[in-house]
Amino acid sequence: MSKAELGVVMPYWLDRPDEEAVDIAIEADRLGFPTVWVGEMVTFDAFALATAIGLRTERIGLRVGPLAVGVRSPVALALGLSSVAGLIGRPVDLALGAANPAIVSGWHDRPWDSPAPRMRESVRAVRALLDGERADFDGKHVRSHGFRLRSPQPSASISVAAFGPAMTRVAAEEADEIVLNLVTPEHVARVRAAVDAHARAAGRPAPRIAVWVTGALDPGDAAIAQLAGQLAVYLKPPGYGEMFSELGHGALVERARAGTRRATLAAEIPAELIASVCAIGSAAQVSDRLAAYHAAGADHVGVVPCTAEDPAGHNVLAALSPLEKELTA
Repeated sequence: MSKAELGVVMPYWLDRPDEEAVDIAIEADRLGFPTVWVGEMVTFDAFALATAIGLRTERIGLRVGPLAVGVRSPVALALGLSSVAGLIGRPVDLALGAANPAIVSGWHDRPWDSPAPRMRESVRAVRALLDGERADFDGKHVRSHGFRLRSPQPSASISVAAFGPAMTRVAAEEADEIVLNLVTPEHVARVRAAVDAHARAAGRPAPRIAVWVTGALDPGDAAIAQLAGQLAVYLKPPGYGEMFSELGHGALVERARAGTRRATLAAEIPAELIASVCAIGSAAQVSDRLAAYHAAGADHVGVVPCTAEDPAGHNVLAALSPLEKELTA
């Protein structure tokens, strides 16, 4: 296993100013965290935000995504990544995901079909482009011809967000890293075993595992409400709902999939569900919880700072900065 790492993830809280994402990245850079993840929801384009962050920070590494492979073509993904790297003057990594039908088909009017095979083809096509090859790819789901990056990025890693056995297998066989979100340490251990087995069968080194864990230092009512609101969003999507059902919250999942409003569901999220997939409490409790994910097989833990009572995540990130330095010492 590679050396354990601690990074920071943009949270995109629905109840916070959009620009706080940049403030969080600046704070993470100031505190010495090595990596910040820049995803995409309903605020900024991920490549635009990553460029803004890169120009406002000095050292921190950027991982853009996970971005939905059903929305952007391999050329758009490779060109976006190369653009950010060139504009900020330092390397950038890429993370890919499947998203869900509401985003791919509902928002973007793109077909939602065969997410795992589409991911496999997308990773191969994007990797070839980042390596500087001219596009010549004829897959069942992904096709591209003629394009070549003017500024290749051969050192860029490709991470894949994986939920479910099919996507986990693809990630284990194709990606440099697997990304998990809102999971328990026990789930990480199961994925670690599956990934190692798939990679061994494919004759390649096992990819790293990164897990995103929301962190809140001594959360009060507003912070708990923010955490519950986040979980309510994830009750419905495939994979997440099944995991929450395994944790004993199947009734909430059924109500979410039946169309119950997010605000109603958030008010009913029990404390034990929040505690099972987040890191909350004192600085020591948060650190111990993150250590449990590393012990379960995560190489990288990305902290998603709760900011309802902690603007820009200053307090929780400052409390975890010594842990990050200890891991990298």
